[in-house]
Amino acid sequence: MAQGEDVGNLKQVIAMCLAFTWLNPHVYLDTVILLGTIASQVTDKLAFALGAVLSSFIFFFSLGYGARVLQPLFAKPLSWKILDILIGVVMWGIAASLLLAN
Repeated sequence: MAQGEDVGNLKQVIAMCLAFTWLNPHVYLDTVILLGTIASQVTDKLAFALGAVLSSFIFFFSLGYGARVLQPLFAKPLSWKILDILIGVVMWGIAASLLLAN
């Protein structure tokens, strides 16, 4: 591979990372709406901000390294089906709690 190809690939990777970050609507929903709403109810803003940053770092760090550790497990289609079912159960649970709260 030539030197110019490496630079071109690096620029493409950086552009793609920035696009996934800044063009993702969940970034704004989670950060502005969800965290903003919760933060408006908290008295110690600094502690809340530090906790949010730390938990975000731990989550993404665990997600990155956890994917490598769990790769052999998720090589099996049954594992994906079980994960999908668990996610569905959690989503239905959240929906039910929202319906019952009103």
